[in-house]
Amino acid sequence: MEQVLESISIRKIIKMFDLVSDVVFWIKDDLGQIVFCNDAYIKSVGKHSFSEVVGKHDIDLFPAYIAKKFMLDDQKVLQGHVIVNHLEMNFGYNCPPKWLLTSKRPLKNEQGKIIGSYGVARNVQETVKNLMGVDILKKPIEYINQHYAQDICIKELANASHLSVSALERRFKKHLQKTPKQFLREFRLEKARRMLIETQLPISDIAQNAGFASHSYFSQHFKAMFGELPTHYRVNTVTLLN
Repeated sequence: MEQVLESISIRKIIKMFDLVSDVVFWIKDDLGQIVFCNDAYIKSVGKHSFSEVVGKHDIDLFPAYIAKKFMLDDQKVLQGHVIVNHLEMNFGYNCPPKWLLTSKRPLKNEQGKIIGSYGVARNVQETVKNLMGVDILKKPIEYINQHYAQDICIKELANASHLSVSALERRFKKHLQKTPKQFLREFRLEKARRMLIETQLPISDIAQNAGFASHSYFSQHFKAMFGELPTHYRVNTVTLLN
C-alpha cells in the first residue's frame, strides 16, 4: 500500500480535481502567486489555459475589491489560520457573479514551515444541481439576494421557496452545512464587506443597507466572521493595496 502511494506523483493527485467540475482548486506560494490550479479555476477567472494564470496574483485576475479580500484572507492563512466553508461572492473579469463556499489552509513543507496556501471553493448552486439533478436551492437563494436588505424571517423564506420551514432547514443543512439563518447572516456580511471596500459610506449605513437592524450586532458578527471590526477591516484593506 505504501509503495503505491509513494509511486503516485502529487501532480497526478491534484490533477484529479479536474474531474469535479463544480470544485475550484488552487495552490499559491507565500507571495500569493498561483503555482497550480485546476480547469475550474481557470474558467472561473475567464481564462483558457494554465499558462494565462500561473504566476499571477489575485489582483491580476479579479476586480480590485474581490482581490483585496482574497489577499487579506491569504495573509491570515499564511499566519497559520484555517478558513472552513466561508460563504463569499466571487467573480472574475467577464464572469457572472456566483456564491461560493470556500476553504483555505496553509501549505507546509516537511519541516513544518508555511510555504504557501491552498484552497477549494464550491459553487453553491452548481454543487447542489450536480448532486440532485435539479437546483433545489435556487428559489431561496434568489429570494435572499433580492430581499437581504429587508427583515426576512425563515417562515417567509420557506413560503417563497414553496417549502415548509423544516424542509427548508433540512436542505440547507444537507447541502451547505448551514441553517437558512446562518446562510442569510453570512450573505449579508459578505454584502457589507463589499460595501466597506467599494464605498465610503458610514459603518452604520452599511449595516442598515446590508439588512442589520443594529450597528453593534453587525459589528459583533462581522468580527466573528472576518476577524476584525468593520472600521479596522476598511483601514487595513486600503493599507494593503496602497
